[in-house]
Formats: sequence, structure tokens, C-alpha cells
Amino acid sequence: MTGDGPGPARCTARLPDDGVCAGLFQAPEPGGFAAGDLTGLPEPVQRCLRAAIVPGTTLAQTARLRMRGHIKVRRWLPFHAEQTLSPHRGFHWRARVARVIAGSDRYVDGVGAMRWSLLGLPLVRAAGTDVTRSAAGRLAGETIWLPTALLPRTGTRWTVQGPDQITVSHHIGATTTEVTYQLDAAGHITALAFDRWGDPDSTGTWGWHRFGGDLSGHRTLHGLTIPTTGRVGWHYGTTRWDAGEFFRFQITSLDPVVAAGFSTA
Repeated sequence: MTGDGPGPARCTARLPDDGVCAGLFQAPEPGGFAAGDLTGLPEPVQRCLRAAIVPGTTLAQTARLRMRGHIKVRRWLPFHAEQTLSPHRGFHWRARVARVIAGSDRYVDGVGAMRWSLLGLPLVRAAGTDVTRSAAGRLAGETIWLPTALLPRTGTRWTVQGPDQITVSHHIGATTTEVTYQLDAAGHITALAFDRWGDPDSTGTWGWHRFGGDLSGHRTLHGLTIPTTGRVGWHYGTTRWDAGEFFRFQITSLDPVVAAGFSTA
């Protein structure tokens, strides 16, 4: 894993020059993370953000990630993936599953889409209003991997339900998503839950369903402490969670992008 050090980062690695990823880049907020970024926030929110961001860290709004794990496609299959994540603009997730399935999910320019192939033959081609709304919810949930995008100066709004439970509100395109985090004593996020648009039971009818998962393996990468392992899926927190879980991940690298064409290292 790259960038295990706790301090602020320097600029070396490039953002993929594929048009899509370059279009997702958002410039960092001015300056570095400081106590003033937490002024006026409730104590549990301050505890969470202090645990997630080292003082002085560049306030990147775009990151590159690599991950591996298992995804449930009728049965559990291994995958590895790369992702460009820009929480206030979109994402592009490219993966290979069990060496025979390849493709991508994306939310770019306010539009969600899925394109997957099996041994080079088209398998899934999906777009439209339902896919876009679901992808916007996914983007809100994945902001945990770039905590500098959770600061109030980026437009996020926080509420508190208790000393270890906080909620952040994201407005992405036409979709508003409120993501609730469960915290441990140190302020690390150990679980998340939110309502996401989808059709998890393949009924042909889309609607709002509970989504979320359990998070662990917190590590500091380039001044950002994130959960690097977890399991997520539909019906989280309900009696149907065991059937709804479909994604188990391990983040293997995180590179916050601090200039067009470059990321931290």
C-alpha cells in the first residue's frame, strides 16, 4: 500500500488521461486542514473529522483509489478495480471480475451509466433516470474515502443524533442523500447507512431501499485516515441484510489529486 505516512503529501502520480477521469477533477480547497475548519461543528462531527484528517493536509477534492475484494454476482467472485472519485462531481469505477467480466460504473456530468462485458461480449448496458439516481446515492456513500470533501467549506451539512452517530447531507445533481455514520470512541467511522434508489430484488420496480455496511481497517494514507476494509449492500440494518450484502472490499491505495494531472504521494 502506498502513502502510509501520517503527514501532508507531495505531488507525483498522474490522474489517468482518459477524458472521463480528467473531467472529474476538482481543484483542492485553499490551504491545508486546520482547527478553523471545525469551528461551529458539533463535538461528534469534530471528533470524526479530526480522526480522519491530519493537520496541514491538502484539502483535495478528487482522489484515485485501487481496491480488491469479492462481489456477489449470483455467487461471490473476486474482483480488482481502480476508481477516480470526486465526491462533488462524480466517479468512474473500472473493474475486472473473475478474469472474465470487465467494465465500469460511472456518474459523470450528472449522468449515471453501467457498461459490462463477459469475455468481450456485451453483458450489461444501463443508463437513464433510475441508474443516475442510484449512482448519485453511491457517490454520497463513497465520500468516506476522501474525508477532505466532508468539510463544511465544501457545502456539506451535518446533524447529530447522538455522541456516536452523525449524519451528513449531500446534494448531488437532483438527488439529496443523507448518510448516517456510526463512530467509535476515536471518531473513526465504523458503519454507514442511507436510503438509496434501486431495484435490489430485480422486481422491475425501483424505489428507496436501505443501503449501508460495516467498515474497519482504518489506515492513514497521505494524511487521510479511512476505512480500508468493509462489506456493504442493500437492506442494511434489516432482517434481510444477509441476503442484501453484495460487496466486500479492501482499499489497496489512495492517492488524493492536488493538481490537474497529478496526485499526492
